[in-house]
Amino acid sequence: MNLNGRTFVMVSSTASAVDQDSPTEFRYREEDGVVWGSYTGDTVTQGRFVGTRDGELVSISYVHALKAGGTAGGQSSSRIETADDGLLRLVEEFSFDGDDTVHVSVCREVG
Repeated sequence: MNLNGRTFVMVSSTASAVDQDSPTEFRYREEDGVVWGSYTGDTVTQGRFVGTRDGELVSISYVHALKAGGTAGGQSSSRIETADDGLLRLVEEFSFDGDDTVHVSVCREVG
């Protein structure tokens, strides 16, 4: 399993409502267990992330610019799952810097 070249869209999040017409889209790259990429959509104008993958666990740090102004960043751990249709999904636990609240989001691969 490799995330290189895969694109995911957010389908749910406990941190905010997901705009189904313009969900946040994540573009992944991976090489030798290092993952990085970018994301945009919903409340985010531009976002970047970098981290590692160990088996089915992806650990990253992220930062993004908000459409409402300002920036936000934090850390997350995602579990990679394979859906019934063969596409991947990421179940992510994340927190924002300066806030200990753990949020959960689900992203599905765009096929």
